[in-house]
Amino acid sequence: MSKIIIHGGFFSESDQSREVKIAKQESLKKIAKLSWDFLQNHTALETVSYSVSLLENDELYNAGTGSQIQSDGVIRMSAAIMDGESQKFSGVINIENVKNPILVAQKLLSEEDRVLGDIGAKNYATEKGFKDYSTEIPQRRKEYLAKVESLRKGTVGCVALDKSGKIAAATSTGGKGFEIPGRISDSATVAGNFANEFCGVSCTGVGEDIVSNATAAKIVIRVSDGFSLEKAFEKTFEELKKIDGFAGAIAIDSKGNIFHQDSYPTMVFASFDGENFEVFD
Repeated sequence: MSKIIIHGGFFSESDQSREVKIAKQESLKKIAKLSWDFLQNHTALETVSYSVSLLENDELYNAGTGSQIQSDGVIRMSAAIMDGESQKFSGVINIENVKNPILVAQKLLSEEDRVLGDIGAKNYATEKGFKDYSTEIPQRRKEYLAKVESLRKGTVGCVALDKSGKIAAATSTGGKGFEIPGRISDSATVAGNFANEFCGVSCTGVGEDIVSNATAAKIVIRVSDGFSLEKAFEKTFEELKKIDGFAGAIAIDSKGNIFHQDSYPTMVFASFDGENFEVFD
């Protein structure tokens, strides 16, 4: 019954080339398959962290290596993970110079203080053995110097359901690019990443819109209250329309149903159930 779905943010106007589209499709298929294989011998919680770390390592996405540069020339990243069984949520906000923010967030699950920001997050990562690592790539520096918001909405995420019926969700982002230093992304909040025993959701898009709509939390709570996954999405995205919100979300419920939706069609995603792929086209 194990299922997995991942996303790589939105396919923006700046990368509408066939080569990039194919590269993202192949990357998502590869990571979805690797993640599903991993899920066969690991928990949903372990798997979402593993899957998002693979997405963070791929320069095609705006998370980890390849993250956007903020207005002061610095890269700051955010990530969160949530265990649907224990209801524990942990995250890092505006962390600098680590390769995999999601792995730092996962480590924080065992701490009393589970959400850390800025220098506190970095100091914690250093104490736990995470090495300094520059996530900047030449393309991001070129975009920054030209003040072009390429790949602006490129958050990554994963939701998994394991053999035991446990659900987890993880999300990571490099920000929107050129933002005011100190801006808080939705990715490390329950608006962008939420899970319980009934459902898990990971979001991408404009963080301010996702927070204003409490998108991930609303979907999960509605499924918990008896809505079908599709109806929970439908009602939540109708509310998003009222603020002209830009968002996409992926989800899995405890029955093994997989669903995704976006307010503007270009979210990149892939799901795999052991036999069948579904990949954006």
